[in-house]
Amino acid sequence: MRLDNPVFRIWSNRNYAWFMGGGVPSYLTSWMQRVGVGWLAWELTHSAAWLGAVAAADLAPMIFLATFAGAITDRSDPVKQMRLSQFMLFLQALTLAVLQLAGWLTIEMLVLLSLWSGCTYPFQQTARHSVLASVVTREEFAPAIGLDSALFHATRFVGPSLAGLIIPVMGVGGTFIAHALGCLWFIVGLFAMRMPAPERKQRARRSLLVDMRDGFVFVRRHPGIYPLFMMLTVVCIFLRPQQEMYPAFAGGVFHSDAVGLAWLNSATGVGALISAGSIAMRGRVSGLTLMVFAGMFLFCVATLGFIATDQLWVGVIAGAFGGYALNSMTTSIQTLTQSAVDDDMRGRVMGLYSLIWRGTPALGALMAGFGADLIGIRACFAIAAVICLFALALALPRFGKAQAAMEHPHD
Repeated sequence: MRLDNPVFRIWSNRNYAWFMGGGVPSYLTSWMQRVGVGWLAWELTHSAAWLGAVAAADLAPMIFLATFAGAITDRSDPVKQMRLSQFMLFLQALTLAVLQLAGWLTIEMLVLLSLWSGCTYPFQQTARHSVLASVVTREEFAPAIGLDSALFHATRFVGPSLAGLIIPVMGVGGTFIAHALGCLWFIVGLFAMRMPAPERKQRARRSLLVDMRDGFVFVRRHPGIYPLFMMLTVVCIFLRPQQEMYPAFAGGVFHSDAVGLAWLNSATGVGALISAGSIAMRGRVSGLTLMVFAGMFLFCVATLGFIATDQLWVGVIAGAFGGYALNSMTTSIQTLTQSAVDDDMRGRVMGLYSLIWRGTPALGALMAGFGADLIGIRACFAIAAVICLFALALALPRFGKAQAAMEHPHD
């Protein structure tokens, strides 16, 4: 393996090293807390509808705040914005831990605390995308974003596994304590970075609403970003909530417990890790548009395999393929988009990406939760897979123009 590969070279960048070195433990503990929150919601209610409500509280604020947060990021110092948002996530995890260990945490409180983190993530995510792009060169976007995704999904494999070990011993409160510590470490890494404040265009006479509108207009007129964002929207509404429903699948379909839930989350993380690692090692944007279309198709097929049986081992395998396919699609879109936009528009465009990736699954989680209680969770996702296959067929004629606009944006 060549040590001059961009994946290894970017670690010589001090700011990148502190950013990723601080972020990875936080990624790890966030997955531990996510498993803890999902399992606690299922234990308290044994209701897919409540499970969907908790997921929606965590995800829905992105719909309303992402574009606003992106406009703020394009006007401010994203490192300072990340420090503040990460501190808010630390307080949320600490509150969860205290309430759970005291025995006071109810499903209603769990929804409210999930809403707390949900309102923080739009500002954290838009700032994170801008910081990541600012610590590397444009030629290093593909390996940097791919490596970020690979490390994120590596923690997605390890985090749920650790949660599966901690919950039987310490209860779900142990996962909340772990995330509070992970957030603190990320804050240390952010303060260790030495980056000058970015130069921003003066917008004294422009309102935030005008900036937000400009972001929408830019995406709508872009021949590559728009169709890829629309494909991602369909997938995130109809298929991605499958992962938020893993506690219901583990307990209600596969007849397992928190260990089975950890296996499902870990398998999905392994598949995503393999995908992200391959994108990082490629180190280039050429061919990523094809990976977007192929990833959407494979995710539909993997979902149909996931719901075809009540055997946990089959679900684990299908979950791994689904994680690979979904991450191939999302990491490719993120890399292509970061390469295609300028710094002055980055916060708003990536804010829309965050809205789609983290916000629209809230709608899907609510629909899946109530739909599962009405017609069954497997039938619900069978319908979702068919809808996504139909959307993919509609998008195929735009493949050529999208590829040219995204892979050669400056030609």
